[in-house]
This record gives sequence, structure tokens and C-alpha cells, in this order.
Amino acid sequence: MRTTFESRDGVAWITLDDGKVNAMSFEMLSEIARRLDEAKAVGGPVVLKGRPGIFSAGFDMKTFARGPEPSLQMVLAGAELIQRMLAYPRPIVTVCTGHAYPMGAFLMLSADVRFGIAGSWRIGLNEVAIGLTVPRFAIELARHRLTPPGVGRVSTGAMVDPDEAVRLGYLDHVASADAIDAAVASELERLRKLDWTSYEATKARLNEPASRAIAAAAAEYQPKMAA
Repeated sequence: MRTTFESRDGVAWITLDDGKVNAMSFEMLSEIARRLDEAKAVGGPVVLKGRPGIFSAGFDMKTFARGPEPSLQMVLAGAELIQRMLAYPRPIVTVCTGHAYPMGAFLMLSADVRFGIAGSWRIGLNEVAIGLTVPRFAIELARHRLTPPGVGRVSTGAMVDPDEAVRLGYLDHVASADAIDAAVASELERLRKLDWTSYEATKARLNEPASRAIAAAAAEYQPKMAA
């Protein structure tokens, strides 16, 4: 297993830990999606956090090396997970425990509240620095969540520290390693008091334009999968 699941005090905790860098392979993405299904039975907020020092190194580079078909399968699984998170009926809180490269950053941008641990971590979308074009569905997500300066820096592959990540929109809060648990607990206490019917309807309204754009962008890949 690449993840663990725990239910505590009405909160579902999903921890990403493949023992390495939490590469977002098709298998990892599928497992996270199954964990979200499992979390629905808990009925409250979800916390998605990484292992010490790394939230995620992004899409699995070994899969890209295997050729177009497995690469597209993985990328589409990433787009599907983004849509699932944007539509999830309860708040999703991410805790960035270290570095967060593109697909890891996509997961954070799909969440409702995003925490980061202070440190010399690098967070962002660096596709163009490694010879990849940012997928259009990811650009739509960036436009939905990042500040204008954050969107503007996507084309240059900027990777930033947690404090700058707050300014650009990747994170909402940064706390020290010693204070992060208390900060997350305080936010969860607030979130648990929300009216879920109102929350779900409001979240749907907020995310609907981006969700439609992301779905349309992801659909562009389907003919390639069938070819």
C-alpha cells in the first residue's frame, strides 16, 4: 500500500507514503481515489498529508519513460482525481510536509484548505524545466486557485519556498514543524461546525466553472488513448 487511512474524531486522515518520494503513478492516484471513497463513510473533513520531507515528487517519471499509453493513463488519472477532489462533498485539507512538485501541487490546488510546514522546501509547477508542457487541465486549475502572479510564473517553471507559496496561492497557511499539528487541529475544529448542506452547495457553485474547464481539457486526451 502507498497510503494509510485513519478515522479520528469525525475526520478522515489519508497519509501518502510509498517509502520514497510519493511519485504519482497510476497506482498511487487510483489508491488516493479509493481512499476518498472510503473517507465518505466518516462523514467529515479529510486531511491529505505527505511523508516527512516530501508531499509528492509529482507524476511518476518512470511511467513517462514507458511510452505514450501508460503516460496518458497516468495523466488522465491525475485529471480525474483533481475533478473528484473539487467535487468532494466535505472539506479537504492538505498538509504539505516537504517538497511538492507538479502533481503534488495539483492535489494541493484541488483542496479547500492548504497547510505547509516551514522549511527550505520547493513547491510549484516545474514542467517546462524538465521538457514537459503543462497540461491544459492543470492550467485551468492554476487559474482557478493561484493568484495572478502565481499563474504568471507557471510558464517559467518557478519552484518556491513555503512563504512564497502562500503569496502565489499554493498554500493558505505555513507553520513550523512543532506548530503544524495544532494549526491543523484548530482549522478542523472550525470546519466540523459547518452546515454540510450549505457547504456542499456553495463548494459546487464555486468550483463548477473550473470543473467544467478541467473536464473539457482532460477530454482532449481521449482520442489519443483510443488511437
